[in-house]
Amino acid sequence: MELRDFYPPVEPYDSGLLDVGGGNRIHWELCGDPDGKPAVFLHGGPGGGLLPDHRRFFDPSAYRIVLFDQRNCGRSLPHAGDPRVPLEHNTTPHLVADMEKLREHLSIDRWLVFGGSWGSTLALAYAQAHPGRVSEMVLRGVYLVRPSDEAWAFTPAGAAHLFPAEWAAFRDAIPPAERDDLLAAYGRRIGDPDPAVHVPAARAWVGWELTANTLLPVPPPDLDETLVVAFARITHHYIAAGGFLPDEGLLAGVDRIRHIPAVIVNGRYDMKTPPDQAWDLHQAWPEADFHIVEDAGHGAAEPGIRDRLIEATDRFAGR
Repeated sequence: MELRDFYPPVEPYDSGLLDVGGGNRIHWELCGDPDGKPAVFLHGGPGGGLLPDHRRFFDPSAYRIVLFDQRNCGRSLPHAGDPRVPLEHNTTPHLVADMEKLREHLSIDRWLVFGGSWGSTLALAYAQAHPGRVSEMVLRGVYLVRPSDEAWAFTPAGAAHLFPAEWAAFRDAIPPAERDDLLAAYGRRIGDPDPAVHVPAARAWVGWELTANTLLPVPPPDLDETLVVAFARITHHYIAAGGFLPDEGLLAGVDRIRHIPAVIVNGRYDMKTPPDQAWDLHQAWPEADFHIVEDAGHGAAEPGIRDRLIEATDRFAGR
């Protein structure tokens, strides 16, 4: 396989805040060629927000690249780093509706949808709701938010076996009497209005979330308190609600999108979203190109993952 480095850094040529109702405004930006093929990037988390490198998976001479911060994170307003900001209007159906409002605002008929980790969840939910608006899909680190997927991440029977010290730090931030339901215990603390309670809980939550993002260890990012609190609040909010997905899950709706050209990429040693989720999606969607990268974990910037993703956007650029 030809190695593909990131495209050079690119700055937005337009940006704004879109009013999506209920006092919420989502930050969006446009990069690349204003007359290029439309593509929308969906960040992970949920609550992770955009990074400059997210623009670099697309050839800026070929694509009109649309990026946005999902509700209450990044530069969207109001920001969940303020514990007083309510999250009841931050659900997957709300995010799907936000994407449609943004597409209409930008006068885009159809766009390529690119999402990794939680972004793959949102991409699948959006495409199943609006299949006629999706030209192609590029999915990385597939996250289906099934009970078994959450058990892997948040019980001692899963990733804790591979990261015992990190799991111990996550577990031990909760008193022993409450450890039979860590998710609920963290919810009480992350939702507590007292910063002396919710900030340490949010840092412990995010510390576990960032464990093993890549095959080879990398230094953890230096996140300020506001970002940590927002990420923890939004992520916990979604996980506690099963991703706000239909009871039958995302695989049940795959028949609505099987006609859409798609690429699925997952790292063999992805400890956040193990490859069984991508495999199960491919079994329901055999028409999609399926790639397991043998020397990679969860990170989109890991060379093998990055190469497959850019290979896909390069190929779809000419459609």
